[in-house]
Amino acid sequence: MEASAVRNAVADAARTVVLPEGIGKLTCTGYVPDAVVAPHFFCGEYTVDYDKAMRRSLDHIELTCRVLVGRADDRASQRTLDALLAGSGPSSLKAAIEAARGAPGEYALGGLAHDLHVMRMQGYRWYEHQGTDYVGAELIIKIIGEG
Repeated sequence: MEASAVRNAVADAARTVVLPEGIGKLTCTGYVPDAVVAPHFFCGEYTVDYDKAMRRSLDHIELTCRVLVGRADDRASQRTLDALLAGSGPSSLKAAIEAARGAPGEYALGGLAHDLHVMRMQGYRWYEHQGTDYVGAELIIKIIGEG
């Protein structure tokens, strides 16, 4: 698997969420941006476990993604973040990203990986990014594919 292509495909999948009326669109990048236009989803750090099967036939990537929401109004910002972190629904990042798994028997992320799973949400807190504070959280995604 090529990490850059996988991260970009995850960001493309996240871009399909539908935010509550009046919020605008979620901006997404497959990399850590210099600056964000909130609300923003991006793929950050990742680890790779190589050789999970013989002859370089399987690697596991654990990808840490962040979603940051502006904090003009703490309650409204946290409601928006909660909608993005829901397990299902039109605003759910988990549902949008896992929709990129494809149909049974198909490869995930348009053929870039065998499968993926949004494993958990963590770090619901205030984040500082390039000098600006946002309320946000991290999503941990496990991706498996050819080595």
